[in-house]
Amino acid sequence: MQPPSTGGRRLLRQAALRLLLSLVLAIVLVMPGIDAALAHAVAEGDKGYIKEITGVNLLPFVYLGAKHMVTGYDHILFLFGVIFFLYRLKHIALYVSLFALGHSTTMLLGVYFNVGINSYIIDAIIGLSVVYKALDNMGAYQRWFGFQPNTKVATLIFGLFHGFGLSTKILEYNISPDGLVPNLLAFNVGVELGQLTALAMILIAMGFWRRTAGFWRHAYTANVWMLTAGFVLVGYQLTGYFVS
Repeated sequence: MQPPSTGGRRLLRQAALRLLLSLVLAIVLVMPGIDAALAHAVAEGDKGYIKEITGVNLLPFVYLGAKHMVTGYDHILFLFGVIFFLYRLKHIALYVSLFALGHSTTMLLGVYFNVGINSYIIDAIIGLSVVYKALDNMGAYQRWFGFQPNTKVATLIFGLFHGFGLSTKILEYNISPDGLVPNLLAFNVGVELGQLTALAMILIAMGFWRRTAGFWRHAYTANVWMLTAGFVLVGYQLTGYFVS
C-alpha cells in the first residue's frame, strides 16, 4: 500500500483541524439546548435500568460507564485542554492518570457514602475547570498574575469535582445497594475505557493537526472557543440553579 502523497497528508491534516474546531464549536452552540445537567446525566432508558436492576451486573455497568464518558462533553473538553500542549506519551499518561484518580475517587466514595452535591453547582464548577484549562493554555495566568499554577495539582483537584458530578447524578437514581460495590467498580472500569477511547480519538486528530503549519496560528483560537464553551456551561448551570 502506497503512503499518502504530500497533498493527501495535507488534506488529512486540514480535516483533523476542522474536526477539532467543529467539536468545540458544536459544543458551544448546542449547550443552551441541552438539559441543565446533561453533562453528567444518564439517558432515560439507562436511568430506568439503573433504578430497577439488582445484584451484581458487571458488563452492563461497564457499558454504562463507557457510554457516559464518551458522551460527556464536559469531560472531553477538559481532557482536550489538558493534553493540548502535551507531546510525550509519558506526560499524557501522567495527567490522564491524575484526572482518572480524581474522578474515580470521588465517584466511588460519593456514591458509597451517599455524598451528593447540588447538580447545578457541581456542573458549574466543572465548567470552571474548562475555563481554567483554556486560560492556562493561553498563558493568561503568567501574563495577568506573573505565576503559573501547578497543572498537575489542578488536574487532580478538578478530577475530584468531575467525579462528584457523576456521583451526584447516580445518587439521584437510587441505585440498588445489592451488588453496589462491584457494580460501581465495573462502572468505573467502563468510565476509564471510555476515557481511553476518547483520548485515542483526540490524539489521532491532534497528531495530524500539529503537523500543519497553521497549528500555532489556530491553537489560540481553539482555546478561545474552549473558554467560551466553559463560560456558557457555567452561566447555564448557575441560571438553572437560581431559577429552579
